[in-house]
Amino acid sequence: MLNADQPDIHWGENLALTMPARNDTEDDDSGRRLHDIFIRRRLSALFQPVVTLAGADVYGYEGLIRGPADSPLHAPPALFEAARAHDLVVEIEHLCRQVVLEAYARHALPCKLFLNVSPQCLVRHNSRSGATLRYIDKLGLDARNVIIELTESSPAFDYELLLEAVRHYRGMGFQIAMDDLGEGFSSLRLWSELRPDYVKIDKHFIHGIDQDAVKLQFVRSIQQIAENAGCRVIAEGIETAAELAIVRDLHINYGQGFFFGRPQPEPGRELEAAAVRALHSRRVGVFPTATAPAQQQATVTKLLSYVEPVTPRTSNDAVFSLFEADASLYSLPVVHDGVPVGLISRYSMIDGFARPFRRELYGRRSCECFMDTRPLIVTHCMSLHALSDLITDMEPHHLSNGFIITTDDGRYLGLGSGHALLREITQMQLHAARYANPLTLLPGNVPINEHIDRLLKRGARFWTCYADLDNFKPYNDHYGFRKGDELIQFASRLLSEATHPERDFVGHIGGDDFMLLFQSEDWEGRCQAVLKRFAAGVADFYHAADWARRGIEAEDRKGRKTWYGLISLSIGVVLVEPGAFGSHHEVAAAATVAKKQAKEMPGNAIFLERRQYQSGTERHTPEGGCALAP
Repeated sequence: MLNADQPDIHWGENLALTMPARNDTEDDDSGRRLHDIFIRRRLSALFQPVVTLAGADVYGYEGLIRGPADSPLHAPPALFEAARAHDLVVEIEHLCRQVVLEAYARHALPCKLFLNVSPQCLVRHNSRSGATLRYIDKLGLDARNVIIELTESSPAFDYELLLEAVRHYRGMGFQIAMDDLGEGFSSLRLWSELRPDYVKIDKHFIHGIDQDAVKLQFVRSIQQIAENAGCRVIAEGIETAAELAIVRDLHINYGQGFFFGRPQPEPGRELEAAAVRALHSRRVGVFPTATAPAQQQATVTKLLSYVEPVTPRTSNDAVFSLFEADASLYSLPVVHDGVPVGLISRYSMIDGFARPFRRELYGRRSCECFMDTRPLIVTHCMSLHALSDLITDMEPHHLSNGFIITTDDGRYLGLGSGHALLREITQMQLHAARYANPLTLLPGNVPINEHIDRLLKRGARFWTCYADLDNFKPYNDHYGFRKGDELIQFASRLLSEATHPERDFVGHIGGDDFMLLFQSEDWEGRCQAVLKRFAAGVADFYHAADWARRGIEAEDRKGRKTWYGLISLSIGVVLVEPGAFGSHHEVAAAATVAKKQAKEMPGNAIFLERRQYQSGTERHTPEGGCALAP
């Protein structure tokens, strides 16, 4: 229960009258300044808009406070630090809220007010008499338009007491918001306990979200949790159009930040034209992609399989019997006092016993005589990639025999097999290639398809460009995979440099195929620049004699010697109008047709498909497409 004996400072009272008397002999500058602020009520309210991202209108304002402009206590951190030093946090909070409420009432704003309250103050001064509600009524405000925004980073509060206080205020018509999710006390546990109506994501996770895949994933996860919890999300700290585009495309409900307006004493009722244009734009932000998928951080623990060890005193006959009883047992660890000392391979044991009289001679002896005294021993926290590199540099038998897995302090945990390692590495590479091509680190098929679907859903107008290298396979066969990889990386670099990082997307489908998704209106000039740079740079990938002959002679698919010209770059282009395609499958199919047309043209070429597509069907104009010469 709330403590009914604690003093209750009503918002309707003159808080200066509750200010403790100042000690005149006290030589404390901050104390004198605080006393002056209370006596003269020298605080001012500022308001920053909270914007509906889907509707491009002002949803509400967060009420902020400033101290006297000519005082070191002007900024809120300094003001509250001084209040804490003099044990006056509760009093200063109440005065701040009184000033904000009065200013909000004077402006007669028709929307929501986000009112900052610390959990400690909410718990300690939960109004028993309804003075809070009466004061709001006296100002002509509606409690249903006031949102109590829980602030402050201190974790020192009682959950049960806070829940009771929240229920109390909700019963009076107030809504609840949690501030700075991801910072301080605003933990996921508190979110699940309080079930707030709004959650504000800390500005740290919004700043640079268009360039940071980890921040993107954090905000995306919060939005998914909020949808399941029936909670609305507010992204704080939006400062650029690029950040706004990402936040909006994650379907975040509301936004707040300098991009929409700075805190002002006179709150603007309408957004500035630049912000409205950005909110109404159909342009889709480009999600940053992680270059190191989480799967690459998998550790040896994933390979752990417990095998009952034997001791150095175990006989060879006993070890042989264990191998005979279990055909799947490839190795046996030898452990002394919990620490591994060796590894016995199934094949070395069976091979040794197969020789004449070996079992009779060695059967009753210690298994140490068949034990590998220098097995591969790794800790459970080693990454799979590090283990793979380690085994590659060691003797081949470690891959077939397997390896011992230990704790950090060298205690035996179990065994891992080379087969399991290869399986996991292969799966990780396949998974990673779907999200990021390992050769170019460009987004793979999954991000490409996701971005196309986002563009379609948003109703954006964009150009899909399918880029492919001509005569690449014979070049790769003739010059080798290393030169082929370098050529693909060269093309990747040119295509990436041709795209605008905030508007355009480039992905690597696989091999020598790339997909570009342009929202830039000057897409054609960008593609022409790529072709010119490619034509100028491809000479570096040929021997002088082959370049002089303008091609190479190589075997075709049937083994016949065939002449192939120099490698060129072909780009098939499809303009995607809003509503023309239903999915990324349809867009990809149309782009494939355009690419084939481009490859039929000699040299470096662009083919713009001029067919008109509509919801999976196509209508032919008199000209199916046009070639755009570089």
